[in-house]
Amino acid sequence: MGEESKKPNQQGEEYLVPVERYMAAAVRLGARVSNGYLQRRGFIFTVRPDGLRIFNLKRIDERIRIAAKMIARYNPSRVMVHSTKPYASRPIQMFCKFVGCLPVTGRLIPGTLTNPYLSHHIDIDLLMVADPKTDFQAINEASLTGIPVIALVDTDSDITFIDFAIPCNNKGRNSLALIFWLLARQVLRERGELKPDEDLPVSWEEFRVPVGQSQ
Repeated sequence: MGEESKKPNQQGEEYLVPVERYMAAAVRLGARVSNGYLQRRGFIFTVRPDGLRIFNLKRIDERIRIAAKMIARYNPSRVMVHSTKPYASRPIQMFCKFVGCLPVTGRLIPGTLTNPYLSHHIDIDLLMVADPKTDFQAINEASLTGIPVIALVDTDSDITFIDFAIPCNNKGRNSLALIFWLLARQVLRERGELKPDEDLPVSWEEFRVPVGQSQ
């Protein structure tokens, strides 16, 4: 497990969930490609013998807390959460169900964020995506219109135009479910809609795409 996963975070607080839950969901399992930005920021804890990068769990936990504070400042109807990733579809839908944000899954039609004359145009103040690699269309459009972007980033992610990165395994079914569940819970706690020690009325497993189902 490693010493870094046994200690409290830098604020001396407990983790958002038990370390064992983070570990079981493979939240800190990165890719083999190394992102220099993540390395310099201390997001990568170690490298396994097989080349897979392992994220610093303390930093993941901290970044989820900060991202939740950011999201909570916005009118939820003006926050779009997007991904084309199949495993991110249900987590995003469930997150938006509880938080009140706008879920957009699957392919983003060009011009959605940049062309106000299109019938499918969406006017937002904040964008969150599950993977910069697959969700580049939305990120590029947000950059053109000055919309800040929060993104889940793996070690192989391009962080160009990303304003706030949450380092994590953004490919795994379990990891995506747990992260979006935590974000939803933290946003509601920040808003005062949940008590500081109160959970969502559903478990994190409810955010997970069922086995054998990709959409």
